[in-house]
Amino acid sequence: MKPGKSDPRIRVKISGLQLTELQEHTGAMCEAFGLDRKIERYKGTRPITLYHWDLECLLDILNWVLNDRKQYPDQETPKYIAVHEFHVRLKDLYKQTFPS
Repeated sequence: MKPGKSDPRIRVKISGLQLTELQEHTGAMCEAFGLDRKIERYKGTRPITLYHWDLECLLDILNWVLNDRKQYPDQETPKYIAVHEFHVRLKDLYKQTFPS
């Protein structure tokens, strides 16, 4: 999907374990029109630009991953905690940017 002039851009910096874990789940983004490649190439040095549909896709994937016991059988691991914190941060950002 190509962004229009009025589509708000959301800039988010993702780094460390949050980025590593997000990149582990890019296979679930295959229907997201390039979001998977964008996340795979992202190095975490500068903020990444996301759009409304990118945020929705990431929120859905993170929700699915966090609720899948096969992905994270132990919810006390640093990996699970990093993904959970990132999910909460994205939800807050989504609510701030798109209040409804």
